[in-house]
Amino acid sequence: MRVIEPDEAILVERARALVSKDGCRVLGIAGPPGAGKTTLAVHLLDRLRPDLDGAVAYVPMDGFHLADAALAQLGRLDRKGAPDTFDAAGYAALLARIRSGADDTVWAPAFARDLEQPLAGSIGVSPAVRLLLTEGNYLLDAERPWPSVREQLDQVWYLDAVDDAQRVRRLLARHERFGKPPEAARAWVERVDVPNAARVAATRELADLVVWMD
Repeated sequence: MRVIEPDEAILVERARALVSKDGCRVLGIAGPPGAGKTTLAVHLLDRLRPDLDGAVAYVPMDGFHLADAALAQLGRLDRKGAPDTFDAAGYAALLARIRSGADDTVWAPAFARDLEQPLAGSIGVSPAVRLLLTEGNYLLDAERPWPSVREQLDQVWYLDAVDDAQRVRRLLARHERFGKPPEAARAWVERVDVPNAARVAATRELADLVVWMD
């Protein structure tokens, strides 16, 4: 494991170095809720696109949230975002399909924040892609079936927050932005997000690289 500051040029070059002519490589970005994983993944995507000319794509883990109807049936709706509220096996299978060099476009789900629901068939990954960026909380989790996801990742970077209080403020703002009243947002952060963040933090030492973000 190597720890670095968020030097943009270094991160872009490390990601670019994963690209191979013989198949697709996958870079995972793990970290606690609100650390900025999506922001980093999208930034890397934007920086790499001009040079890789269609050979880089981004598929978030959040698209593999179970739908609210399924979570309600399972009795897990009140802790949505916990490890067992995702289709981790389906996520691993999709990553494996992309890595295998499928002849046709692979369609992955996205996650609509305004609806708080996954949207099937939203992200197309063409056979030309040689580097796939993905991010999510539990990429390094040891509980089955999450290790099957780690098997599909060539590297995993752990995104750590320098200011944990700021990370929590971002979570509160996100929950409020997408419809939760302030009191409900704070209750959700304390009951769901904080325990999830602690679980994710326990996997930090397993990462190939730790990146500090403010």
